[in-house]
Amino acid sequence: MNQAQAIESFTALAQESRLAVFRLLVREEPNGLPVGEISRQLDIVPSTLSGHLAILKRAGLLRSTRHQREIHYAAKLDAVGDIIRFMLENCCNGQVNNCDEILSLIPAGDKCFQSER
Repeated sequence: MNQAQAIESFTALAQESRLAVFRLLVREEPNGLPVGEISRQLDIVPSTLSGHLAILKRAGLLRSTRHQREIHYAAKLDAVGDIIRFMLENCCNGQVNNCDEILSLIPAGDKCFQSER
């Protein structure tokens, strides 16, 4: 991930409804949710929600799949891993082991968040 991609990701998440959508979809991994269910759970009108979903998808934070007439969205957890790695890549002059406290918050075995240590 480069700086421009990181800024796009942070910009996409820096809005209340989009952050709520992303957090909901993270909870629903790996299956995601159809647009109508996202709208219902977050009480966001579909026309507004579609704009938020487009921004999150353009930032690389969501993936979508069509299931007959419904579009399902899911969080791209590998993108979150990329953001975390971007933020920590120069931590303590490259001494990633100094970031153990932060990395300990990530569940062991969660392959999308594993650092390259």
